[in-house]
Amino acid sequence: MKRLISLIFSILIFGCAASVYKPEKINGVSFVAMNTAIDSTNIVPVVEVNANYAAVMPFGFIKDLDHPQVIHNTDRQWYGETRAGAQQYIYELQKKDISIMIKPQIWVSRGKFTGEIMMQSEASWKALEDSYSSFLLEYAELAEEVNAEILCIGTELELFTKYRPEYWFSLIDKLRKVYNGKLTYAANWNEYRKTPFWDKLDFIGIDAYFPVSDNKTPSFEDCMAGWQKHKPEILKLSNTYKKKVLFTEYGYRSVDYAGERPWDYSNRDGSVNLEAQVNTTKALFETFWEENWFAGGFVWKWFHIHDKVGGPNNNMFTPQNKPSQEVIRVQYGHSNNY
Repeated sequence: MKRLISLIFSILIFGCAASVYKPEKINGVSFVAMNTAIDSTNIVPVVEVNANYAAVMPFGFIKDLDHPQVIHNTDRQWYGETRAGAQQYIYELQKKDISIMIKPQIWVSRGKFTGEIMMQSEASWKALEDSYSSFLLEYAELAEEVNAEILCIGTELELFTKYRPEYWFSLIDKLRKVYNGKLTYAANWNEYRKTPFWDKLDFIGIDAYFPVSDNKTPSFEDCMAGWQKHKPEILKLSNTYKKKVLFTEYGYRSVDYAGERPWDYSNRDGSVNLEAQVNTTKALFETFWEENWFAGGFVWKWFHIHDKVGGPNNNMFTPQNKPSQEVIRVQYGHSNNY
């Protein structure tokens, strides 16, 4: 009997020794803030694509790149861009067991790039810091209230982080006093190596719009080769700080040359190319998703009215109702079962 018990114990302990442990990935969607409330029907497609996380994105607005005031949580904004709207979205997502990253975003008038926000005086910098702190603390409080798993403290703010690093160190300390979850920052793909405060955060966050191919219809092999220029640098940073990498945004348009300038949304007349979106997406998954140092990511972007967006004639980022949606569903379903 003792030998039998010993054998059973050995099987339980060592029987799966040949398999490699892979932690659950963050299989996320970037849930777009809209002008209405949502209900359970809007979450069903998120569940069906096997997502286990959603980024909820309230907004603040700045009049110009050198303007220091962040306007936020006002009745002039769309519902989903406000605190009340974000909270309502979160509660509906949580009912379906979707975990949450709150990702407050800045929109500069006329769509100017947030990475170029730059004040012209010390007084203006101080005013911006005060205003941005108010914005972030608002959503840190919400993150704590709704038990959000992750709070993203900024998105693509390269010059702000470059010229005011001490402010960011102080802001992180303040946020930690309000919010007990994980923190990250969404650095642009060509910014992340210069971000000064990774050691203060829980994830190295990257908006992963890396160029991977300059072909009109990039093949899977083209994109795999293209990633070899970037992956070693990403891994190096992960090793340096001993932090997992999180793609706070990733995705490709369904358009010709999708892998050449993945961040570019300006050419809305570009020819639809569904194959380009499929191949670029597959290569990103193949390159990163099974790495233990890689936490996962949030596909850009996912709209709440699923059957009215995307589709075979759409050349923008959303994978909804396109072949790339099935690529994501299969990958997310696989990595949920590691």
